[in-house]
Amino acid sequence: MAVSKQRLVDRLRRICLEFPEAVEKVSHGEPTWFAGKGKVFAMLDDHHHGGAHLAVWLPQPAGRQADLIDADPARFFKPPYVGPSGWLGVVLDTNTDWAMVQALVTDAYRHVARPKLLAKLDGPPPPARLRSGRRWPIR
Repeated sequence: MAVSKQRLVDRLRRICLEFPEAVEKVSHGEPTWFAGKGKVFAMLDDHHHGGAHLAVWLPQPAGRQADLIDADPARFFKPPYVGPSGWLGVVLDTNTDWAMVQALVTDAYRHVARPKLLAKLDGPPPPARLRSGRRWPIR
């Protein structure tokens, strides 16, 4: 039984809104997620220009797009417009691996987020330790 489009979009939305200061806005007619007031880290593709699938477009580090498309062209594609800039299209409506989607969305967020947002995502650094393993005194 096929999962409804709305359930897929809702699941993607939950993933995207987990990130610090993530904001959802409609851009180019589709839900789009921004890292704070910064750049886009995910865009819904609801059968864009008659495309075959519901998908998400994600900016990725250099080289990742080609590697993933070569590894699994049924799951990944080069999206129009932003594909030449290294963005990756990820099919959501066919045997979705949600752990993989979560990881790729996380990579996309990290790729565009400002250092302040990355610090919020990663949390505070662990306390410094002495060689003996004791924590530095906190004053």
